[in-house]
Amino acid sequence: MRKLIYGFGVSLDGYINDRDGKIDWTDPDDELHQFHNDRYRELEISLHGRRLYELMADYWPHVPEDAPPIEREFGDLWTNKPKVVFSRTLADVGWNSTLVSENAVEEVRKLKAGGDGVMEVGGANLGAALIPHGLIDEYQLFVSPVILGGGTPVFPALDQRIGLRLVETRHFSTAVMLRYLAE
Repeated sequence: MRKLIYGFGVSLDGYINDRDGKIDWTDPDDELHQFHNDRYRELEISLHGRRLYELMADYWPHVPEDAPPIEREFGDLWTNKPKVVFSRTLADVGWNSTLVSENAVEEVRKLKAGGDGVMEVGGANLGAALIPHGLIDEYQLFVSPVILGGGTPVFPALDQRIGLRLVETRHFSTAVMLRYLAE
């Protein structure tokens, strides 16, 4: 069965963006950017909600030639990685993506059962739909030293708690990674 990772840059107070939807406070240093590139290379499939897909598709397939090599590398990785985009409003998707407009929970269950690799979920709304169903196997939070006071929370409200086990911490100059396994 495929493992599903939910990973996000998050403020100290638990938001993935600020009240205006901005994520400019999450700019990674080179070490963290390389970590993300290496991690992304290991993924079999990347799952995206509509908002994240549109944000990523707006930049990564069009990385300027004068951008740092580490950014150009990620642009190539993102463009070529198989992606599943969950949206009821998009008519089509590009860059090696498949569009799913019905029942994200059932589709993710099928994807998990369809192999033994690693997938990641991107997008807080998509993650919020999957978390209560126990579909997330691992959480990777990249906590930035900022308090936003509002925005989109990294986790949804839940009817019951989810037990986690801390398995790794890693310090970067712009964030601290906390890696947890679901119990």
